[in-house]
Amino acid sequence: MGNWLLNDGPKSLLVFLWLGTNIGLYFGFHFRFELGVNYYILRKVLFSALAVARGSAACLNFNCMLILFPVCRNLISLFRGTCRCTPRSARRLLDKNLTFHKWLAWAITFHTALHTGSHMFNYYYFIAAYDLRGSIGQPVMGLVSPDFNPVKTDLEDPVTVMWTTVAGVTGHVIIICLFLMITSSIDIMRRSYYEVFWYTHHLFVVFFACFVVHGIQGLVKGHTNTQTIYYPKPNTSTSLSAAPGDQDPVLCYAAATGFMDDVRPLYRNVPDIAASFPGVVAYCNETRSVVESGGAQSWKWVIVPLFFYLVERLLRVYRSWQTVVITKVVSHPSRVLEIQMKKKGFHADTAQYVFICAPEIRYFEWHAFTLSSSPEEGYFSVHIRQVGDWTTELARRCGEGRKDFQQAYDMPKILVDGPFGTPSEDIFKHEVGVAVGGGIGVTPFASVLKSIWYQSQQQDSTMKLKKVYFYWICPDTHSFEWFQSLLQHLEEQMLERGAEGFIEYKIYLTRGFNTTMARDIYMHEEADGDAITGLQQKTNYGRPNWDQIFPELAGRHPGCDIGVFFCGPPVLSAMLHRKCNEYTDMADSSGNSSGTKFYYNKENF
Repeated sequence: MGNWLLNDGPKSLLVFLWLGTNIGLYFGFHFRFELGVNYYILRKVLFSALAVARGSAACLNFNCMLILFPVCRNLISLFRGTCRCTPRSARRLLDKNLTFHKWLAWAITFHTALHTGSHMFNYYYFIAAYDLRGSIGQPVMGLVSPDFNPVKTDLEDPVTVMWTTVAGVTGHVIIICLFLMITSSIDIMRRSYYEVFWYTHHLFVVFFACFVVHGIQGLVKGHTNTQTIYYPKPNTSTSLSAAPGDQDPVLCYAAATGFMDDVRPLYRNVPDIAASFPGVVAYCNETRSVVESGGAQSWKWVIVPLFFYLVERLLRVYRSWQTVVITKVVSHPSRVLEIQMKKKGFHADTAQYVFICAPEIRYFEWHAFTLSSSPEEGYFSVHIRQVGDWTTELARRCGEGRKDFQQAYDMPKILVDGPFGTPSEDIFKHEVGVAVGGGIGVTPFASVLKSIWYQSQQQDSTMKLKKVYFYWICPDTHSFEWFQSLLQHLEEQMLERGAEGFIEYKIYLTRGFNTTMARDIYMHEEADGDAITGLQQKTNYGRPNWDQIFPELAGRHPGCDIGVFFCGPPVLSAMLHRKCNEYTDMADSSGNSSGTKFYYNKENF
């Protein structure tokens, strides 16, 4: 249990508080409209659909209030990076911002469906009350003011009636926007059609505009002049105790319909309430209920996050206008392009990421890329794999495939927003760091490994990090090519300075080797270098045995806080997460705990 709490405790506590707040809001508003005397007559027209609609509306307000905060990247970077006093557990929660954003989106989708379905019934019941077809239509309408029922048309289809109200029109627009944003955000759609995801996601502007004015018409009205009438006993002529103009909706409803179930127990057995209580019918007819709506309430929930997000977007626009100079473009194997840039006032920490826009290709389209340069270098760079129309066109405009030299002024204009913080920044806050990259997920660790090497050469005594393990799991040999030169350079530098023990790395090739390659590997088994990569470290074939690796790490570093940092496919991420929990405070053969703690950190994009 303690092992699980280390990595999942803070997240589970946050989820528990979030779910608890949703449940509390739903049932709080549900019972307010289900039991409140102010909504008694409205309840008799709409039944329980009213309470369901209002409970889900409260949850929608709450989740729409929260959903913008996880995408305020500058605000998150401020708390996780600039504010050094932010605890480690809080920073790791901030790194899950996109996960929480998705959970909030699904919660909004669920409550939108519940809210919409309930109001479909509500419109039907309003139509029935207007047409006096309902068994309670005639007597109920006689107790309230004319604006009690928003339906004032002979249309009989609830969907058609919805389009005659502000709530109905904005509600349909909200549903359409939400459907397009959710469907385009599914992983397979987002990865295959990123442009569709990018543009449809900006429908959030329309979504929030309709959300703010959705309740402006005030269709749900409650009584404002309710007061319970008390009689000493039946069959008395005692004058009414209610204030002038006030109405007891329960008693008046009973007098008008003969429905006695909700009346105070003292009067439930009275056969004829009108005869037993002289003056009740006349009183109810004279003091018709006054109904009023609270008006639009949603804007009060979202005004603060909308302000923060507006500031966020203005800051992004300001930074994107700053001039970016492309200083160098390097074409690597496997269709990987390295772009080195400079920008006035730009400073990034290790493994942070930026958003890049090429206006000449698509003006409003931004893509996230991890910085492959370290803070100690005089430039910042990204490695871009050409896997789509946008990246291929950018590479072409940067001179990919050209044999002649391309001048700097011929380079495309680049806009850069960022940098923004990532979990890999925290590797320097641990005594031992374990970096695991899967395929192209190795990109963040290019910055990490270079920065670690630079800082170790400065012989900074305050540096907490003492040992780094790097595991790279590659699906095929092409993944080696572009990163191989960096590893070779680090290997040479470590050998020259006699610090080869500071960074220990292992490469795993999971597939992509044939019989010819296997023969070459066998022939060069005794050679100093690896037959595939040319590195001193031999390549391992197959997948790493984490059940062997984690106990070895715990044995080498008893009592240490080991930070495990991963970037790669979700399946491998889930496995590493489980292993970190499993081997934290693992007991040895004698039953004694090693005291080693594995803190799991995952890159999110």
